Amino acid sequence: MERPDTAWAALRSRRYLVSSWPWRSYAYLLSSVPVGLLTITLLVGAAALCAVLSPILVGILLMAAFPLIGVAIGVVERWRVRLMIPAGVPSPHAAILPGYSRRARLTFRRRERASIRALGYGVLLGVFVWPLSTVFAGLSAAVLGVTLATPFVASVDEVGMGPWILNTTLEGVIFLVAFAPPWYVVTSYILGALAGAEAELAKALLGPREEELRRNVAELRRSRLDLVDAFETERARIERHLHDGVQQRLVGLTMTLGLAELDLPEGEGKRLVVKAHGEAEAALADLREAVRGIHPRVLIDHGLEAAVREVADRSPLPVSVRMALPQRFATPIEAAAYFVVSEALGNVAKHAQATHCAVEGWVSGDRLVVTVTDDGVGGATLESTTGTGLAGLVTRLDALGGTLDLSSPPGGPTRLRMECPCRLDD
Repeated sequence: MERPDTAWAALRSRRYLVSSWPWRSYAYLLSSVPVGLLTITLLVGAAALCAVLSPILVGILLMAAFPLIGVAIGVVERWRVRLMIPAGVPSPHAAILPGYSRRARLTFRRRERASIRALGYGVLLGVFVWPLSTVFAGLSAAVLGVTLATPFVASVDEVGMGPWILNTTLEGVIFLVAFAPPWYVVTSYILGALAGAEAELAKALLGPREEELRRNVAELRRSRLDLVDAFETERARIERHLHDGVQQRLVGLTMTLGLAELDLPEGEGKRLVVKAHGEAEAALADLREAVRGIHPRVLIDHGLEAAVREVADRSPLPVSVRMALPQRFATPIEAAAYFVVSEALGNVAKHAQATHCAVEGWVSGDRLVVTVTDDGVGGATLESTTGTGLAGLVTRLDALGGTLDLSSPPGGPTRLRMECPCRLDD
């Protein structure tokens, strides 16, 4: 038999009275009393402080921070509501990516609607909920406690219980047996319903709403896209610095060494200059290759298909390219697709023992699809690419709303498939 997951399901169970749910209801309602008192005291105290400091504008600034009190109330109440909703109530707040300053985090939380709702719930808790819980749960617990103590009290003194006067232990026991079970049954159902209603109120005001979830997902995606854009901007800056700065200095160095080589007579000095000239030219070639990989100019000027064909031409094994792309895409999308192909071809050349590779690209509906297939030995997994570029590309594609899948059975063939939305504003 499944265990009830809410108070309402528990109330319909035949085992309700012998389960933990009546005591959960008592605990939830009675814990509302100190929490509600503390909440209303905090809210009234904060409001009074704001009123006192309002002439010097500090109070107005403090009043703007009131929703943060709601955030704290929400955390406490979502923890407490587990007594009645064991699965808990998910937080309605959007996830904040690393890199935000503390001030930015507080500002973001203060402006969320969920924080305002939690503050409203705090007002309800402090004004209405805890007095109601005190009346019902407090009275029921007090009567039940007095009833349980009746045999002991009646043994030493007379006890007046309504129309009855009890002055012996036996009379106290008879009263306990006659009165306590029906009182427990009636109050358990009443308090269970009341606690369930309060828990549902907390869930409605402190839990996530569908439109907020959609908005939070959209905001999270925009934040991740901002990080991708910042990453691409930084790559472009590094590329410009290497191309216009370091590369030009190396070109000047090779020219100077070349002139020195022509002017020097034969001997050890000329041999060293010739060697230095060769090393400088090799360093310049390596730098140009690195610059091309950091931010390929052909990708910016001519698009994804031309950039893929260029990287395929540089591959040490034969690569066929078939791409049917009707349009240019946003820079982050083209960059992600290019680096997927570039990294995949590099891995094939190093590890796959392949004799041929094929790159295909097309648009399916509203998604760009790019595949890289080779006839190598297979057995590759995305997990095995940890520490390589593919591992980072999985994260980048996830930020764009795309996916990267790898099929590589032992013996091959290996097929890497990338899918990504054609637009970033959908």
